[in-house]
Amino acid sequence: MTTPEKLESGALSWMDVDDIEARVRALESLLVERGLAESQAVDAVVNSFETDMGPMNGARVVARAWTDPEFKEWLLRDGTAAIASMGFTGLQSEHILAVENTDSVHNVIVCTLCSCYPWTLLGIPPAWFKYPQYRARVVKEPRAVLSEFGVELGADVEIAVWDTSAELRYLVVPQRPAGTEDWTADQLAEIVSRDSMVGVALVEVPA
Repeated sequence: MTTPEKLESGALSWMDVDDIEARVRALESLLVERGLAESQAVDAVVNSFETDMGPMNGARVVARAWTDPEFKEWLLRDGTAAIASMGFTGLQSEHILAVENTDSVHNVIVCTLCSCYPWTLLGIPPAWFKYPQYRARVVKEPRAVLSEFGVELGADVEIAVWDTSAELRYLVVPQRPAGTEDWTADQLAEIVSRDSMVGVALVEVPA
């Protein structure tokens, strides 16, 4: 998955992963020490994020849409119901609108107010999704921001920017790459990335 080290005219300052992990451990220890949380409960929440939710769920939805025309029509008409039929509900995924990338339209998601994000389908939002630089620039100059993520689009391709909210979140259905006509849904799900479902990456067939 492509993540830029910085976005031009709005450089992002990235925190060291080790520093973040140390802060998380310290916070967990403090909560347990003060009786505000139990280690088992924390472990259960972490396990839920690791096994029950994340981009693998969204990838399964996309792969099914690619291989099942009736499901795709349902997904684009009523994303909430179609996604719920696969068992993916709750935790900021209560109301979902699916938007499809085509040869003429490319969709990208942002939350200009905070970091609303469909956790059940995509997992925890990446750091850059929450940074003011991304939230402001992708609305004003989406083509330039996408280019910095490595997505080069033709001048004839319209870019639609969708602003998520507490009431409604979005899922980008990326274009199915050529050469995958005979692939199964399971095989297709393996190549669908989180970033492609946000709209800042394209789905490509591994070399």
